[in-house]
Amino acid sequence: MNRRESLKALGLTAVSTGLLLEACKPGKETTEVPVAKDSKPQPGRQDYEVERDKALKEAKFFNEHEMATIAVLSDIIIPKDDKSGSATDAKVPDFIEFIVKDMPKHQTPMRGGLKWLDLQSYNRFEHPFIKASSAQQLSLIDEIAYPEKAKPNMVQGVAFFNLMRDLTASGFFTSEIGVKDIGYAGNQPNRWEGVPQDVLKQYGMEGVKI
Repeated sequence: MNRRESLKALGLTAVSTGLLLEACKPGKETTEVPVAKDSKPQPGRQDYEVERDKALKEAKFFNEHEMATIAVLSDIIIPKDDKSGSATDAKVPDFIEFIVKDMPKHQTPMRGGLKWLDLQSYNRFEHPFIKASSAQQLSLIDEIAYPEKAKPNMVQGVAFFNLMRDLTASGFFTSEIGVKDIGYAGNQPNRWEGVPQDVLKQYGMEGVKI
């Protein structure tokens, strides 16, 4: 299931930007954390923002089993290839752990979806999703990865996998590995190599170094 190119084609920029902008919005879910006196200032950020992020990173939401399942799922969505690393190489599970703490509305859908996935796996293969074989895992994911083809009784799984895919794409393509994967170079210093020869020729200045 090579979905790397598909994710880009399906409007990755909009997905990533939307999630990241929403994560930065102040609102009911935003909790201000007292500023520690020894906090080091970071350019462009308020002290309370730095402290809030620190507190979120130190807190834990997913348990070990859930994080392991997220790791398997994220690598199914974005596996390692000959161009770049996988989602776990880009630390996508850590990103998702942070996002659900920063945006609590994702907590119930994510935790509920992980339990739904394990229940489906137990019913079919008699073990949790992470203990299933690769073929078994993919057979189950194929039933929820394509909304238009999914059966009505898979609607909960489809909703969960859509969220999981969006979070994985956001985490991967905003990481160093992901940025390199899409070839984004950012601002680069100009390199002056002189006036182009065709321009010099136009003005009868061939051979002149400018």
